[in-house]
Amino acid sequence: MSHRPPVLSGPTAAPDHPSPRQRWSADLSASVTVFLIALPLSLGIALAAGAPLQSGLVAAAVGGVVCGRLGGAPLQITGPAAGLTVITAELIQRYGWQTTCAITVLAGAAQVGLGFLRVARSALAVSPAVVHGMLAGIGCTIALAQLHVMLGGDPDSSPLTNALELPGRITAVQPAALSVSALTVVVLLAWPRLKLYGGPFGAAAARVPAALAAVCLATLAAVLADTGLPRVDLPSWRSHALPELPEGPVLGLGTAVLTLTLVASVQALLSAVAADKLTAARGAGSRVPRSDLDRELRAHGVANAVSGALGGLPVTGVAVRSTANIAAGAVSRNSALLQGVWVLLAAGLLVGVLELIPLAALGALVMVVGVRMINLGHIRKVARHREAVVFGATSVSVVLLGVLEGVGVGIAVAVVLALHRLAWARIDVAHDAVDGHGSSARSRGGYRVVVRGQLTFLAVPRLSRALAQVPEGASAVVELKGSFMDHAAYEALEDWRATHTATGGEVEVSGRGGEGIGEPSTAHVCTPWTPWRNHQCTRPAPARPEGSSDAPGRGDSPLDAAPGSRAAGSGGCGGTARDAQGTPGAAGAGGAAGPSGTCGTRNTPGATGPARVGHRDDAPLSHRGQLLGGVRNFQRSTAPLVRDELARLAREGQRPSQLFLTCADSRVVTSMITSSGPGDLFTVRNVGNLVPPPGEERGDQSVAAAIEYAVDVLQVASVTVCGHSGCGAMQALHTAPADAPEAAGTPLGRWLQHGRPSLERFRTAARLAPRLADRETADPLETLCLTNVVQQLEHLAAHACVARRLGEGTLELHGMYFHVGEAQAYVLDAPGGGALAHEPVFAAVRPDPVAL
Repeated sequence: MSHRPPVLSGPTAAPDHPSPRQRWSADLSASVTVFLIALPLSLGIALAAGAPLQSGLVAAAVGGVVCGRLGGAPLQITGPAAGLTVITAELIQRYGWQTTCAITVLAGAAQVGLGFLRVARSALAVSPAVVHGMLAGIGCTIALAQLHVMLGGDPDSSPLTNALELPGRITAVQPAALSVSALTVVVLLAWPRLKLYGGPFGAAAARVPAALAAVCLATLAAVLADTGLPRVDLPSWRSHALPELPEGPVLGLGTAVLTLTLVASVQALLSAVAADKLTAARGAGSRVPRSDLDRELRAHGVANAVSGALGGLPVTGVAVRSTANIAAGAVSRNSALLQGVWVLLAAGLLVGVLELIPLAALGALVMVVGVRMINLGHIRKVARHREAVVFGATSVSVVLLGVLEGVGVGIAVAVVLALHRLAWARIDVAHDAVDGHGSSARSRGGYRVVVRGQLTFLAVPRLSRALAQVPEGASAVVELKGSFMDHAAYEALEDWRATHTATGGEVEVSGRGGEGIGEPSTAHVCTPWTPWRNHQCTRPAPARPEGSSDAPGRGDSPLDAAPGSRAAGSGGCGGTARDAQGTPGAAGAGGAAGPSGTCGTRNTPGATGPARVGHRDDAPLSHRGQLLGGVRNFQRSTAPLVRDELARLAREGQRPSQLFLTCADSRVVTSMITSSGPGDLFTVRNVGNLVPPPGEERGDQSVAAAIEYAVDVLQVASVTVCGHSGCGAMQALHTAPADAPEAAGTPLGRWLQHGRPSLERFRTAARLAPRLADRETADPLETLCLTNVVQQLEHLAAHACVARRLGEGTLELHGMYFHVGEAQAYVLDAPGGGALAHEPVFAAVRPDPVAL
């Protein structure tokens, strides 16, 4: 394999504190990009809503300036949005434009009040399926209306009417309008591909937003062809319509204000949350604070009040423009504010240019926006979560009934679906064959009743019918796969168990984890990855009084620890997060050790071993030690969950895809760090995660044998060397005198000699030291730990089996560094053998962003 520089899976390094000039430059560039997108879209949304076209520019300017100054989401762009188009159109159709402006003012006041009540987070409780369904219904309504504009006609206020009249509109199409609209759509869809397929010119042209390019080219074509199509009409600002006092039924006006408030608020808050996720995905160099949703809601209220008072459309957070703002490199709220200023200047200085735009081009632009609101990714996501019914009901209802009614139908369907899931239970009865092992009802054969879902009183009739299928005197296992069982179901199950056992049958009832089911218990439930010191389920019970006549428990075995001893963890002696690192005499890299290599704990009087960490010295412990307690907890909680998978692995054999070589430190839990399970990793652990070069094993061939077995026999596709912070082996090398004869005379000292190349590399100025991508290394020890990973990768690549697979291109080498105190992993993709040609950089592994 040819040499290549390291490939980072995390973000690249970025300046943590850019200068004020750099920040203003980034915000200025981003504001221009967003302005070029917002200008045509604002006009198109006003056209789609049936409002004066100036109202779109007013809303865009007010949203940018007011929310840019007062908002709590620094990088969110606020303005007229397609999601409010249908609501606005309905209000204009019913009350007229000036009353709609007054409703916008009242909705803004309501948003300000909600912001002061600090209910912004509560608005996010709406099911995503309802929100996505609402947006899809609005998008469908917009697309149906704007198709008529594209064909040279006028749309109706009813989506159903627009759909029914569409065939007649197609037969009476205006060729000029269709040509301009088609050109707009083609440019809008094809423009982003210029960056990929257009060469240097395409890359430069792709910097212009697709919406602006489409409208400009369509306008140029319409002007050159002199099509005579209707164009944008921007009357004098002196005749601009301002709000008037609302007239009409109070209930209807209140409903209109409520609808606009809720929809605008939810969309703004969801857009702010999405902007936070996109900002976090840019890496640590962004340094943008997270959104204050209550402040953002208040700012949107002020913006809506101002926009309505000035005769503008209602505003909300716009996901498309916010995404463009973040992608363009904005770093503060100044980009949104400047974008509003540019729209304001354009509204005053570019009226003549804007009036050249044909309405068919704006209609095509908004039609594409509406179609994109029907997001296939959202549909797949809600279908994967079994909420497609909610999505479909909301979408259809929004199209047929309106936004508020559609959202109400969607929420009702979501509630019914949630209640159904809470009450639903699937009950299956199967006959198990006798397997000849064990002593439980399961292993002796019999009947198995599996209950999936929540077992409530509604499921008692089906449960009784299923239990009646078990013959008298038969062995039966009842497995409860759900997380809830109410009292009625519990009594029904207990009554059947008592009756069945009275007739000679056997019954075993187990829960999701395989534990026995009885009366509700207040026993402690340990969370995953709980250390022994905090794991009450595995803590040994106090020893029985001396002379007690109680017989030893059935759990006594050679695995029981001696009285007063502490069972060893995976890292040997030592091993809590607060232990100091080992010295050259440390017994393993897992924790503290004294100079003689013994554990750094003191013995209790009369005890045969060191005192258990976290226990009082005078507390007697039973013969059931900590290790056996952990094994029992595994048999109770974990074994039932993994038994089927382990049985499969026992039949088919192991086929791991990864060789994972790491330190024996007890704090490095490989399955926890990698979220792996049985059969995933072939793991090799030793003190210091060392890989002796070929021919230098000095009698210890275990690491080389493991590498050969994994690479040649198991045919793993990847090998990872993982170091960690505060490594005791590296600390011993770093602090020990050079060539200390007393250290080299012990097994530990002889083993640590394999780490000498890492120490020499660390001390050699000719090579660039490895570093972390997003911060400086904490101390020389951390730099040595990183250097050791790079050095061991070179040793690994020197092994014949590894070199051969690398040359064939069938094996990858990777480096990893785990910071224990931060619980943070850093990765380095190493080149295919040989020394690193460039400065090795370890990048932090970040969680994947969750899209809404």
